[in-house]
Amino acid sequence: MRTINIGMFGLGVVGCGVVNILRNNGDLIRSRLGADVVLAKAVTAHPRKARSVSLDGIAVSDNPDTILDDPRIDIVVELVGGTKAAKDIVLRAMDAGKPVVTANKALLAEEARAVFGKAYEKNLPLGLEASVAGGIPILRSLKEGLASEHILEISGIVNGTCNYILSKMTSEGAAFDDVLAEAQRLGYAETDPTFDVQGFDSAHKLAILVNLAYGTMVPYKDIYCEGISHITPMDIAYADQMGYVIKLLAIGKLVDGRVEARVHPTLVAADHLLSQVHGVFNAVYITGDNVDATMSYGRGAGAAPTGSAVVGDIMDISRRLLSGQKGGLPPLSVMADRLRDLPVVPIHDIDSEYYLRFQVLDRVGVLARMTTVLGNNNISIQSMFQPSTADHPSDPVQVVLITHNARERNVLKSLEEIKTMDFVAGSPQLIRIEKLID
Repeated sequence: MRTINIGMFGLGVVGCGVVNILRNNGDLIRSRLGADVVLAKAVTAHPRKARSVSLDGIAVSDNPDTILDDPRIDIVVELVGGTKAAKDIVLRAMDAGKPVVTANKALLAEEARAVFGKAYEKNLPLGLEASVAGGIPILRSLKEGLASEHILEISGIVNGTCNYILSKMTSEGAAFDDVLAEAQRLGYAETDPTFDVQGFDSAHKLAILVNLAYGTMVPYKDIYCEGISHITPMDIAYADQMGYVIKLLAIGKLVDGRVEARVHPTLVAADHLLSQVHGVFNAVYITGDNVDATMSYGRGAGAAPTGSAVVGDIMDISRRLLSGQKGGLPPLSVMADRLRDLPVVPIHDIDSEYYLRFQVLDRVGVLARMTTVLGNNNISIQSMFQPSTADHPSDPVQVVLITHNARERNVLKSLEEIKTMDFVAGSPQLIRIEKLID
């Protein structure tokens, strides 16, 4: 029985999860591969640090060469995070002819051309399932189960921190800052939560989803990214009255030869499946031209779910090595000569329906002036309601408008004009409404 030797970079939360799975499920893995998978070596910046798992039998050091220059290492696993060191590890491994498994969403999004380009050049498998949505096998679904589909649309809840915060705000009517503090106490949010709550984590994952779905390598910097810190309990309550739930969505679609790739808070119909995804859970909703709509749901982070995805990729690549082939599925689902450079649609060029909330003084003619500005910019109103009245003439009231489909640049132009009017008491709120394909 052959042994597949693994060299792993990183012994953090996910790395320790991988160690646990390889040990606890070793018999199952052996029965499915007909071979042993052994974590032979690990490299970490702190090799003597105490870990949550035993490292007996693993040669641990802080020297990358002990793995990268060892011809006995069959597969390299990169779990160090960041981009600079990780990029060097991954490229060196592939230059040495070693397949790579990584959970590094930032690397795959920001250095797509370097990393995927090297995998194509060397004809090596690149395992990346753990980079998006933890234990949900969504990337494998795109590459294999949906391989014959034209992907019409991807809409994903891919950040558990944001989904937990919005879920608690929805169920309890709590303010963003209060729920964030609770999420930090529970370990669902980092001490510095910026990367999650401003949408950057979701944008990294969306870049990977879009690249696999459309056989391209979109520049990460071109993905529109908007976080959830400006969402208020008031907006959540008004959305609920109108039959919507607010979620942070990662949205990808192909429109007239260009990719829409955007992350932002979104009003989703309350009866849609994505609206039922609560807490720290993730879900990715994909519509194909033949299968119609499918949704994958599960835990999007954590040692065990993400570690499971890493080990699944290790097993997939091991099967290829055991059968005598290092190649196989192309890294981005299409052959190298079919990769496309697809431009990303700027956010001001998208068409959407919009939730607009204004704080205005309760005067005669206010609505007429606002709707005139909107009409002059080709924006028509689908519905409107004023949820409260002023206790005093000097107090502002809230006015909520839902538009029909409109071009975003026209909506933004209207808001800039309206907010300078003398009856406006605060900055307007804009939240996009996504009409998901069923």
